[in-house]
Amino acid sequence: MSTESAMTFYDQWSSRMTKAKASAPEAADGFKALHVAVMREGTLSVREKELIAAGIAMALRCDACVLSHVQKALQVGATRAQVLEAAGVVVMMQGGPGYTYLPKLTEALDALEAREEAREVRAAGGKSRPAEVTLNNGTK
Repeated sequence: MSTESAMTFYDQWSSRMTKAKASAPEAADGFKALHVAVMREGTLSVREKELIAAGIAMALRCDACVLSHVQKALQVGATRAQVLEAAGVVVMMQGGPGYTYLPKLTEALDALEAREEAREVRAAGGKSRPAEVTLNNGTK
């Protein structure tokens, strides 16, 4: 996967999942109920849960899961450094298989940063972006 592939994923994921949910509504509703119950704020923060989910996704080598949970982790306040540190734990625990998925995770981060940069350029009326970009969650 490349940063371009990750960007394509983010551009298409919502519509693809909408179609899948319409095709299998019972499965979608059941998964949604589980997701809502487990991923809410609790003893662990939502940010911590998303970092765990991103790490598990990387360990299981699930492309869509890595991309989704990296995005969600950033949306709930995780920094790029935190996502990468969580990935380091995966590599430490899993070794080579986890290490080979590190590029997918960094490509997800790069694609999300590029999307944020493009959003900022559009918001500025097409003017070039500032030298340092800050994501919606305050990360640089």
